[in-house]
Amino acid sequence: MEPWLDNNKTTEEIAKALLGRLLIKETPEGTVSGWIVETEAYLGVIDEAAHSFNGKNTPRLKSMYEEAGTIYIYQMHTHQMLNLVVKEAGTPEAVLIRGIEPFVGLELMETRRGKTGIDVSNGPGKLTKAFGITQMDDGSKIYEKPLFLAKERRKIPLSIDATPRIGVPNKGPWTEAPLRFSVAGNPYVSKRRGKIDGNNGWLENN
Repeated sequence: MEPWLDNNKTTEEIAKALLGRLLIKETPEGTVSGWIVETEAYLGVIDEAAHSFNGKNTPRLKSMYEEAGTIYIYQMHTHQMLNLVVKEAGTPEAVLIRGIEPFVGLELMETRRGKTGIDVSNGPGKLTKAFGITQMDDGSKIYEKPLFLAKERRKIPLSIDATPRIGVPNKGPWTEAPLRFSVAGNPYVSKRRGKIDGNNGWLENN
């Protein structure tokens, strides 16, 4: 069972379970894919940092209130942000995808970003540009093409770091809540600190 369909899992647990999943985007220019290495959990109506805090519901937030597996795209400054709704319809909790380790289509990602190395996809706005993700993907399903998660292939993190979310100021306890999850030792984690693992933080031979 996919984690976002398991009613027994919390949004935090789902955010961790998404680490190592292979995200794929098919476009006319080509197909790109990469392993999810960083996520952030947003806990809906109780979470002061969530768009749906206190039950806020506007046309822009329509996708947040749909069923688990729905993609929610919003724009921050000039960047698109990719989120996955993870609860039943009417419960607006989601996971933000913050970092991707490229797998297929690196050259196309580099062309889109005008960058090379870890700067291609080590941040939420960077990865959406690298993947060609746009507002048109809002409301689609993560189990359907053109933007989807592979069912079979995945990597297993050796260790997962839990730290405060990034860019959540002045939200009381929600500012420091450890709701950002990342593959320890992976170079594509945004604002990464610490040593890079020799296998990028993955279980060997996986």
